[in-house]
Amino acid sequence: MLKAIVAALALGFAVPALADKGDTKKDIKDAAADATDKVKDTLHTDKGADKAKRHMNKSARAAKRKARHTKNNVKRDIGVK
Repeated sequence: MLKAIVAALALGFAVPALADKGDTKKDIKDAAADATDKVKDTLHTDKGADKAKRHMNKSARAAKRKARHTKNNVKRDIGVK
């Protein structure tokens, strides 16, 4: 359990420093938040409203990530930079 927490924190702190600008930065930030959420789910550290709010935020992040990727794919397909 402790290893999972340490790994999530290391990912959260180390990866954003290496990120490029733009959507990649947002994707890495979302991935770090998802890793933190996964650790919380694994450890069962929250219940009720906090858990529901966290899951709602995770769903929103996933939807935004999918929209960003779709937008970038369309831009790439039509040749817009």
